[in-house]
Amino acid sequence: MKKKYSYILPTLIALAVAIGIFIGGKLHFNDTPEKLFSTNSKKDKLNRLIDYIDYEYVDDINTDSIVDVTVNNILGKLDPHSVYIPKSEMEEVSENMKGDFVGIGVSFYMYKDTITVIRTIKNGPSYIRGIKPGDRILMADSDTLFGRRIPNSTVVSTLKGKEGSKVDLKIFRKSENRMIDVTVTRDRVPIKSVDAYYMLTRDMGYIKINRFAESTFGEFKDALKKLKLRGAEKLVLDLRDNPGGYLGIAEKLADEFLEDDKLILYTKNKKGRIKKAFATKKGDFEDKPVYVLINERSASASEIIAGALQDNDVGTIIGRRSFGKGLVQREMDLGDGSAVRLTVSRYYTPTGRSIQKSYKKGHRDYYQTFMERYSSGELISVDSIKVADSLKFKTPKGKIVYGGGGIIPDVFVPIGSNEEEAIESMDDTYEFFSRFIFEHLEKDRNRYAEFTKNQFLDEYGVDDILFDEFIQFMLNRKIKIDFYAQEDKIKAYLKANIAEQLFSPNISAQIKGEHDTMLEKVKELDAAIFKQSEIGVLDLEN
Repeated sequence: MKKKYSYILPTLIALAVAIGIFIGGKLHFNDTPEKLFSTNSKKDKLNRLIDYIDYEYVDDINTDSIVDVTVNNILGKLDPHSVYIPKSEMEEVSENMKGDFVGIGVSFYMYKDTITVIRTIKNGPSYIRGIKPGDRILMADSDTLFGRRIPNSTVVSTLKGKEGSKVDLKIFRKSENRMIDVTVTRDRVPIKSVDAYYMLTRDMGYIKINRFAESTFGEFKDALKKLKLRGAEKLVLDLRDNPGGYLGIAEKLADEFLEDDKLILYTKNKKGRIKKAFATKKGDFEDKPVYVLINERSASASEIIAGALQDNDVGTIIGRRSFGKGLVQREMDLGDGSAVRLTVSRYYTPTGRSIQKSYKKGHRDYYQTFMERYSSGELISVDSIKVADSLKFKTPKGKIVYGGGGIIPDVFVPIGSNEEEAIESMDDTYEFFSRFIFEHLEKDRNRYAEFTKNQFLDEYGVDDILFDEFIQFMLNRKIKIDFYAQEDKIKAYLKANIAEQLFSPNISAQIKGEHDTMLEKVKELDAAIFKQSEIGVLDLEN
């Protein structure tokens, strides 16, 4: 008997250890014994339903798609910013927020039925191997890349790959009428979040940021350093249309303008736990004039920076009321390659205001606020912005600021006319200008071969022939506006798109900036401040 039990006892101990390891893997530090050994009926119900459909339902059903719908429906009952990211979208989302991807470093159009290079990324893999704008990529290894039915996603996935891997490309160079075989080594290619930077005036720099990714702060610091070397003592930070991104990156960027120990923001979760973020000694642009540009599509991290500077009486916020997102999300892995971004806290500006707009009427209503703002007149007149006295706050120097529904700028700039906004949409959203210029360059790239960047900027002008060709291009696409009433702006945008495809986004932004009402307002304000300072000096001397 003793011998029999001597075999059983180790078996029981091993079983107990195995059970202990399993339960330990499920433990959280906050779990109680009661919680640990109870079942969760809500989770069990969902799991059982999926199992019943998998094993008992009369037809074969893709339960993965059912789970996706279920997750989206659950999140749809929460706030508008708690979202599900399917496995199929995770790679693109991750690359966008990381700020780079592994590929060959070209931007392209599918022109007629062939991949045609718009431009190569400077110092990227294709640039190094001598690939040029206008080159047709016909094959990648043994894969054919021309044909009307090849989707962009297939092209992109073919040209991407592991870092350091090689791809053999067969290229037709139209300008030389010959085929070229070239091997490109895939490498990390940046997805720029700093769209452009240049000197706006003799002593004022300009930086445009499109989102707050992992790479954004490094890009910003590099741009700021170069502008300071060119004499920038003032800065325009353009956050228009910037939907946000990482909270920590926004904190770092705000720190550049705030003195040590100034509060940047604080967050509060549902347990009431408060976390504060303060400026450090690392700022490179403290005590210098800064103008922050925002509009109705500036959200989240953009609003954090605008709110931090405004509440600390630093710089000048210019534009229109921002979007109004005061919620913080955390990305959580769901174990199958998908993830959820779940709202975990609210953030508050240094004066204690929340700028989150209401979402009580549902998600659809939440995102239609732009139309409401337009119809109410607040995009045209600052007096039409509705504010509540209960949400009134005061900065250290006594300036009145408001919470609820976005950051109201210090200096208001109305939205442009319908036709002016249409031109910008044709450029940014629909890329009509870019496509037209691409096709224009395809006819004869050599006509621009003699231009340097500076010569193009100073000497080139869009003639009436090109302008009329663009009008016909748009009419063929059923787009009708009074083109001649907007001739100067259209010609500027045509020139800007040529500059971007031939040279760089910086030259393009500089050309567009000459027809930008917010930048005109910045120059006007800065000139007025300079004049006042001169008067002040004279008064002191007298």
